[in-house]
Amino acid sequence: MKIMITGSHGQLGTELLSCLKTGESEIGAIPSALQNAAVAAADIDTLDITDLSAVRDFVATEKPDVIINCAAMTNVDGCETQQEVAFRVNAIGVRNLAVAAEETGAKFIHVSTDYVFAGDGTRPYLEWDTIDPQSAYGASKALGEQYAMSFCKRTFIVRTAWLYGYCGKNFVKTVRRVIRERGGITVVNDQRGNPTNANDLAHHLLKLAVTEEYGIYHCTGSGECSWYEFADKIAEYSGFAGTVKPCTTAEYNSPTKRPAYSSLRNLGLECTVGDEMRDWQVALKEYISKVEDEL
Repeated sequence: MKIMITGSHGQLGTELLSCLKTGESEIGAIPSALQNAAVAAADIDTLDITDLSAVRDFVATEKPDVIINCAAMTNVDGCETQQEVAFRVNAIGVRNLAVAAEETGAKFIHVSTDYVFAGDGTRPYLEWDTIDPQSAYGASKALGEQYAMSFCKRTFIVRTAWLYGYCGKNFVKTVRRVIRERGGITVVNDQRGNPTNANDLAHHLLKLAVTEEYGIYHCTGSGECSWYEFADKIAEYSGFAGTVKPCTTAEYNSPTKRPAYSSLRNLGLECTVGDEMRDWQVALKEYISKVEDEL
């Protein structure tokens, strides 16, 4: 089997490559069919997914059995100020990959986000709940979902949230850096969601890749918290003496409307390949134990 990964230099792409190289994730072994899988890795330096001709040529040459799209513009505030770029990457780029997947008979796994929902829920969102994005980022990702499902019949949409990994920048690393440098940090306490370890997400994407259980999935860490509670645990598990203070979204004064409540339930996984996502605190503690030497 051959797996094509776009966005291979990012948090999730890096974890997928690691799992495929070692044959396992932090959760356990990846599917046996992928133990010796060939990999075609691509990022912006080798493939511009907004260029349909380039995407078609790349996919036709590599002939992957599965395309996993981790490429995205994820700077939420940047998407507001550069909306055309956001839609090119998060929607048109997805369409191009879906078109190429359909033409070559590949399965297509597209990673989406909790931002496709309004974020004003009172219980975890389910896969069939109506989407209602409130930001340019959410709208561009929602259109990407629509294009993926419309242009490739072998599509998996996998929504995730609050992602952190070993490669690149993320909330966990930012909190650790700010507390170390300034002795404390202030974080919003009125937005709730699911912290998600990228290694856990990679494990489940590979579980789906060997099936034909196409459709929409949610895949986030088990349990929910506020950003403030997340930051507080980061400080605790890091052994930092610095302070973590709560504030409101209004006080934070973000230019982008962010979900107040966007927890997701992994019901699709529960009903198909199984939900093995770790409790967010368990996954976070292991993660921090492995990044200590970065300080």
